[in-house]
Amino acid sequence: MSLRLPTSYLPEKVKNAVRFMIIGGIGSFVQTGFFLLVMMLMNEPEKNTPLYYVAFVLGFVLEMIPNYFMTNWYTFGTRPTIKNAEGFTLARGVNLVLQLVLLPLAVKWFSSVDDGIISLVVIFVAGIANFLIQLLFFAKKNTK
Repeated sequence: MSLRLPTSYLPEKVKNAVRFMIIGGIGSFVQTGFFLLVMMLMNEPEKNTPLYYVAFVLGFVLEMIPNYFMTNWYTFGTRPTIKNAEGFTLARGVNLVLQLVLLPLAVKWFSSVDDGIISLVVIFVAGIANFLIQLLFFAKKNTK
């Protein structure tokens, strides 16, 4: 008797979205962990300093490497190719811009709302954009 995951009963596109969220959660953990470690080691508690942005971008790039391979193999069941690497990089670039630009603007515009809630909304929007862009480049017909 084999163990079937609950996602095995879902349509393929829904499975891909669930897998994408799992990989995204792992990537967010890596990015945030690296960012917080750098900030702690450098004793930099302030936001919007050069070190803050360098640590943020380095954490983002660090999580992109395993994320790319996990996205290929686990999320979409594809092999790494130049085409999907380009799509992945484009999608992650859009995600980075949304995080670096949209998040500070949203915090400023909606100052009466908790920063944590604003962050979750921005990350959710960035994640949806990221998934839709990657879906275009990781379709199995593009990996042959």
